[in-house]
Amino acid sequence: MSSGPGAHSAPAPATHDSSAAHDSPATAGTSPATAGTSPATAGTSPATADPAQVADPAQATPASPPATTGTPAATPQTPSASPATAETSPATAGPSPRAQRSSSMFSSLKVRNYRLFFMGQVVSNTGTWMQRIAQDWLVLSLTGSSAAVGITTALQFLPMLLFGLYGGVLVDRLPKRPTLLVTQAAMALTGLALAFLTLSGHVHVWHVYVAAFAVGLATVVDNPARQSFVSEMVGPGQLQNAVSLNSANFQSARLVGPAVAGLLITGVGTGWAFLLNGLSFVAPIVGLLLMRGRELHVVQRTPRGKGQLREGLRYVAGRPDLIWPIVLVGFIGTFGFNFPVWLSAYADDTFHAGAGAYSLFNTLMALGSLAGALLAARRGTARLRVLIAAAVAFGALEVVAAAAPSLWLFALLMVPIGIAGLTVNVTANTSVQMATDPAMRGRVMALFMMVFMGGSPVGAPLVGWVTDSYGPRIGFALGGLVSMAAATTIGLVLARLGGLRVSLGWHRGAPRVRFVPRARTEEQLATV
Repeated sequence: MSSGPGAHSAPAPATHDSSAAHDSPATAGTSPATAGTSPATAGTSPATADPAQVADPAQATPASPPATTGTPAATPQTPSASPATAETSPATAGPSPRAQRSSSMFSSLKVRNYRLFFMGQVVSNTGTWMQRIAQDWLVLSLTGSSAAVGITTALQFLPMLLFGLYGGVLVDRLPKRPTLLVTQAAMALTGLALAFLTLSGHVHVWHVYVAAFAVGLATVVDNPARQSFVSEMVGPGQLQNAVSLNSANFQSARLVGPAVAGLLITGVGTGWAFLLNGLSFVAPIVGLLLMRGRELHVVQRTPRGKGQLREGLRYVAGRPDLIWPIVLVGFIGTFGFNFPVWLSAYADDTFHAGAGAYSLFNTLMALGSLAGALLAARRGTARLRVLIAAAVAFGALEVVAAAAPSLWLFALLMVPIGIAGLTVNVTANTSVQMATDPAMRGRVMALFMMVFMGGSPVGAPLVGWVTDSYGPRIGFALGGLVSMAAATTIGLVLARLGGLRVSLGWHRGAPRVRFVPRARTEEQLATV
């Protein structure tokens, strides 16, 4: 979690020359024009790619216009000196696909710094999930309103929507480890304050609102710092594996956290869940302090300057392989991931089963998410076609679950929903990180998290209102339909940008949908 003072004395990773990659913003890959990170170099051009590769939208990003082809004389592109070719291109980042497939599912845990980070997050994430369950149930018990639960969720993610991009700029400027020490300590204090208010019997709903907003403020810096710090701990070769294991870590905590929270809520009250969450931050703080700065992969911090926020937005806007996955997770995060609203309403209003059922729903979804994260860790690549397929499946499963007639059928459907939702999250996260220049990663990941989490202030109150007015089934189905529509539309856009078309056919007696090059179809028509 850091790029502490000792990090700058460590040798640069073997995959690139940090001095060549970060001499100045003009040559550090901060501009699509000079970094070699235009779609022409980040993907594979349909004009030159093998048809089997072009069939994947992730490998079929269009060539950049002549005006943005780069300046070879000023920034010679060599495999050892260009971050664009060493880290930002999915085609060349890390080991070969064969090596990735043969690598261990837990290979990144061999890195000591990442192992410390991982173990600290296991404890902290468990506490975080305990607080989430306790927080939602406390608000519902104080107000009896699903809309109030939605407001709480909105307040927690509102700072990301308002200040997320500025958080990314700060992360690119600041050393990661000291930054994370501050943000983790701030979230610990918030949990302890909420525990004191609840255990003393003085808690009101506005206290929960303030605590949720305070956690959101810390998250503005904490999230992009943690996301971009992973590459400093493990390097580009293990990035895919480490990102997937981070998600597996988070989702495994969902198996333990909600279960423990359910026991605490029904047994001794919600205040103890808040207390244990505040204490859980001791683990990641200790892990940060024990890390060896000399073993981190050097990423020189961006110096303070004007226009860095606009520079980050221009960088993403010029990269279709970045902007469309971000747009997709924005739709799904805003309308498809409002589970605190839906699951609490299903447990309380639809099935009348109480906090135990709410905890069960979250635990089963976490089980599916853990399975999805481990499957992602085994995959060697993050393909956009996997992202689109998972997003369509996620929306479809939500629509099916919305109509489930019994509690147990609804609960069982949480498992495949968890698998599909986690696949969307990990695939989008990994593809964006691997395609981004290290000097821009803080700003890009801040935009990613702002879009993914920052949509909740809009989506959660809206979904809460629909759920209160028309029932949980209508609210859940609406979220699934929006997710399906967004995934289908963006899939067609990516296919068009990559010079592909949708092919419908049969394979071994079953229907099959795939993308094939348009050029092949035109040649076939010419011969008829």
